[in-house]
Amino acid sequence: MAELTVIVAARDEEERIGATVAALREQFPNAEVIVADDGSRDRTALEAEAAGARVVRLPHRGKGQALTLAEQTAAPGALLLCDADLAGDLRPLVESETDVAVAAFAERQGGGFGLAKGTAKRLLSLATGRDLREPLSGQRALSKTARAQCFPASAGFGCEVGITLDALGAGLTVAEVELQLRHRATGRDLRGFAHRARQLRDVVLAFGPQATNHRGLRLPLVGWVTGVFVPRIAPVAAIGLVDDFFSGPERGVAAHLRKGRTTGVLKLAGIPLFGLIATRKVSGALLVALAANALNQLDTKPGRALKAYTIAALPLRAPLLPAVMLAPYDLREMAMLGDSGSNALGAVLGLSSVERFTGRGRWLAIGALAGLNLFGELTSLGDAIERTPVLRDLDAAGRQA
Repeated sequence: MAELTVIVAARDEEERIGATVAALREQFPNAEVIVADDGSRDRTALEAEAAGARVVRLPHRGKGQALTLAEQTAAPGALLLCDADLAGDLRPLVESETDVAVAAFAERQGGGFGLAKGTAKRLLSLATGRDLREPLSGQRALSKTARAQCFPASAGFGCEVGITLDALGAGLTVAEVELQLRHRATGRDLRGFAHRARQLRDVVLAFGPQATNHRGLRLPLVGWVTGVFVPRIAPVAAIGLVDDFFSGPERGVAAHLRKGRTTGVLKLAGIPLFGLIATRKVSGALLVALAANALNQLDTKPGRALKAYTIAALPLRAPLLPAVMLAPYDLREMAMLGDSGSNALGAVLGLSSVERFTGRGRWLAIGALAGLNLFGELTSLGDAIERTPVLRDLDAAGRQA
């Protein structure tokens, strides 16, 4: 690996980051060391800079997001990823001939009961047929080819297992290299178990549907939980989830109709049918379908669809729990609604409209939604929002810079 950049993800590591950076600069004198500061509340950034690293200061989003945003600033070439609390020689990783070289600790240090690691092992084995000793190791050397395949990285603590999954899925070579390394072990206390619970969550989500947002971050699509919060629209969430897993490049109703057999066509048929069965009215089918598609068109930036849902839900007396639960993750770019979430939330608004409106009022709502959908097909609802000062300010509220 002739051209190398070292990226260290760090959060609240002021006591260790200086020594880690100094050791990496000694081991790799010709490489740039970048510290991705994931919203630290202490002197991590200052200590890293004092040790000679370039620091990318970020709001707290998660480890995978921090690595991705730092990688976007790195020079072309190979990468070495490293945890902020590591001690030991990583040169054998870089010297490996494999596309992805993963450090396996020669001696186990601390840890819990192995649930997160065991889950990662089993899911990787099921998905790829490979059995790895250290699927969650944060010390990884990626060739230039592997970097192109594995970034943007999966979100949060799912980044390591996501890199392995992406590399193996692309037919690249992945090998573990046993090294004498040390790091701060998480203990069997409340803090340690909370860390491993987040790790387990992110590992599982890394194997589910994901999408890349406007900032180039790859985030899990978690809007399907709306079907858990509001069970009556679970069929719509399920239809959207199929689209999240298997959708193609087509965007908009017209593009899906021209293509023919797409998951978008499944939604165009399945969601109105659900509305018809649920309400036993043609007007109900139209309201559900149009509201679902309108909210889906708005799900292009963090919080946008959820804010629209909340504004409409208040007068319609639709349930607010899904928006309250999902908003922190959506706004902080830790997760996205996806089609499963936006379509399901739109269907909730459609059903609530059927319950609140009768006769003329219902058809007026259908006309308004049809106009909104047509406008979204012909232009961009997002662009219209950003051109309108009041809407632009409301849209940006709570979103990270």
